[in-house]
Amino acid sequence: MEIPSLNKQQEFTLASVTDLTSPSSSLSSSPVVATFSCVNEVKELRFQESKSSDGFSFDLSSTQLFKLGPLQFTCVSDGSISSAKEKSSFSRGVVIKFRDEKDSKEFCDSFEECKKDDAVKQALPNGTVVSANKSKFDDKIEAASAKMYFHYYGQLLHQQNMLQDYVRTGTYHAAVMENRSDFSGRVVVDVGAGSGILSMFAALAGAKHVYAVEASEMAEYARKLIAGNPLLAERITVIKGKIEDIELPEKADVLISEPMGTLLVNERMLETYVIARDRFLSPNGKMFPTVGRIHMAPFADEFLFVEMANKALFWQQQNYYGVDLTPLYVSAHQGYFSQPVVDAFDPRLLVAPSMFHVIDFTMMTEEQFYEIDIPLKFTASVCTRIHGLACWFDVLFDGSTVQRWFTTAPGAPTTHWYQIRCVLSQPIHVMAGQEITGRLHLIAHSAQSYTINLTLSAKMWGPGANQGGILQTSSCKLDLKEPYYRMSQPQVYPTQEPPAQSQDIHIHSDDLEELELLQQNANAQL
Repeated sequence: MEIPSLNKQQEFTLASVTDLTSPSSSLSSSPVVATFSCVNEVKELRFQESKSSDGFSFDLSSTQLFKLGPLQFTCVSDGSISSAKEKSSFSRGVVIKFRDEKDSKEFCDSFEECKKDDAVKQALPNGTVVSANKSKFDDKIEAASAKMYFHYYGQLLHQQNMLQDYVRTGTYHAAVMENRSDFSGRVVVDVGAGSGILSMFAALAGAKHVYAVEASEMAEYARKLIAGNPLLAERITVIKGKIEDIELPEKADVLISEPMGTLLVNERMLETYVIARDRFLSPNGKMFPTVGRIHMAPFADEFLFVEMANKALFWQQQNYYGVDLTPLYVSAHQGYFSQPVVDAFDPRLLVAPSMFHVIDFTMMTEEQFYEIDIPLKFTASVCTRIHGLACWFDVLFDGSTVQRWFTTAPGAPTTHWYQIRCVLSQPIHVMAGQEITGRLHLIAHSAQSYTINLTLSAKMWGPGANQGGILQTSSCKLDLKEPYYRMSQPQVYPTQEPPAQSQDIHIHSDDLEELELLQQNANAQL
């Protein structure tokens, strides 16, 4: 696959150009022309007073542009600079001034486009693509996180874990095969192809050609696996690189990807998915999946709450080999409750009907993933103590023939995503019929995940409730990047007697007798 180069010449008329190394040689007469061009496959930016006069050129591969003001910029090159009389390898800088802001904006856009085009190299053997410049992905994701992320997904054992999630893999296979008309004779891009399994599904469904884009070392394994399936391999090209960096020779009719993380948005690959949409998907193209939903509901789980609180009891020792550990107890307690819990739980733990927040992958912009704010409102079904918010997700494959949902809901067949629960260090008491309000606020961070801010409040209940007011509020802050993987089977909860309560820890309650009464009332409602 060859990547076409840009050869068109672009000219801009400037107000002035001042040479920082030799002001006396500045080009200040009007008009001064700046020209983007390609000479012997080298992208250049040339400054010249007129076509008949001398000028000088900057090699764009080593040139940077810095904004000094709306109409004034500094252009600096660390590489070779050529003129009609000499060629130098010394650094050089010029100050360029524009006539108006329209010209300055168009010049900057062209500069970035030429730099971007210059960074794209022809595909190496086996489809490997190299980009010389730092990409948009690198600008927003810290290097250490990206290195671990691509290392993780570059290992076969982790790919096997996902392939053996038969709910996941089987649903993708069904969604593709049930909608062959969307794939047959079409160009498909597999975003984050991993082992290449989805690319091969698309080829099996009759795709004209599939571009399998994978940034990790798994691209080499995908290439080997696809080559071992020769009837499919002739229609699949594996490209090693980031979606933000690579170029494709044609637009896609279909995007297929598995970009979901815990709580749907963890790992921030959904941003890459919509970037692929904006860069490569043709108008009216299809996306598999098409829509995602984050589901939420308050839960009551005394076993989980006590388990987490008990973890910090280690730091309550006043004589640990002669050392008092209690100064760190509060910090340890906060630390354990800052971890979202990832496990499969019994849906009977939910104490109110769930609500959901829709994320439409066909409409969502990359920037809208940076901060997700979800107002919460529930009505308690039972009288109990709420320990936090349970979350799961589902996605829709909106095919032309069949619409298929894939879910990670509690009670449904368990997937490798499980469910996620945000546990409050201070539970809140509710009565049946009482309104629960709050906010789930997700803020993206550079470690490819999110900071979760959760608030739940119990509103007034009973006589006078229509006057509003909050009886009790509890909040927590969690890091989705650092979950507590609790992979034990769902706890069997008795239906007649209240759950046994640990006696070696102080449960945050003003009145334990009131708690026992609430639990008995809750069981009576079941």
